[in-house]
Amino acid sequence: MSRKHHHLKGAEVSCCVKYFLFGFNIIFWLLGAAFLGIGLWAWAEKGVLSNLSSITDLGGFDPVWLFIVVGGVMFILGFAGCIGALRENTFLLKFFSVFLGLIFFLELTAGILAFVFKDWIKDQLNFFINNNVKAYRDDIDLQNLIDFAQEYWSCCGAHGPDDWNLNIYFNCTELNPSRERCGVPFSCCVKDPAEDVINTQCGYDVRLQGELDRQKYIYTKGCVGQFEKWLQDNLIIVAGIFVGIALLQIFGICLAQNLVSDVKAVKANW
Repeated sequence: MSRKHHHLKGAEVSCCVKYFLFGFNIIFWLLGAAFLGIGLWAWAEKGVLSNLSSITDLGGFDPVWLFIVVGGVMFILGFAGCIGALRENTFLLKFFSVFLGLIFFLELTAGILAFVFKDWIKDQLNFFINNNVKAYRDDIDLQNLIDFAQEYWSCCGAHGPDDWNLNIYFNCTELNPSRERCGVPFSCCVKDPAEDVINTQCGYDVRLQGELDRQKYIYTKGCVGQFEKWLQDNLIIVAGIFVGIALLQIFGICLAQNLVSDVKAVKANW
């Protein structure tokens, strides 16, 4: 009897693992809910929720998708990990670890494929940017994203300013009635430190000038090349971020599996 009592006492769920996993996931759960809420609010403001068919109307990328997808994944993972740890629910804990493992595997696969097929990735990036250049005026969120990218990387278009010929408002055809004809967005303009207010008309007619004259007013390097340069200059930081995320995922999987083992060990002694 004493041996049986000792055996029962020896199997127990680690409170440290349980509540650490709970605290770790409740943060992700709340962040996921916040991202999801922001995404749905943005769609409601743009009228997407009242007309779901408009999701496919945009020719370019809608940045709200990032909030919806990332928020949804974080919400599901956070819920499974948080409730699974708190209630010692092995099904939710297994779901959490398998889902997290699947995401880790997809990230690893994407990283390997990106390295092996980097030329193909570069072509797809060109295609992606050019599609978004075409849809620049179609969505305010996309417009803000492109402006941010061009300002941050000091670039203009995928390969250069002439890529803006793809956009109906900026192309240089004689039949184009737009005032922005042969121009570029203000985010392509070289900033004057003395200016406190952004001149949104600084890119008007700038592509009517020669290559050397353009350089005085706008960035002439493409965003693909500038992004590649930025990656090379910040390779250690970018690699460190990805390694850190991978270690967090592995750590979360290990904690969940450890808690599952503890719960099974306790149940086996009942």
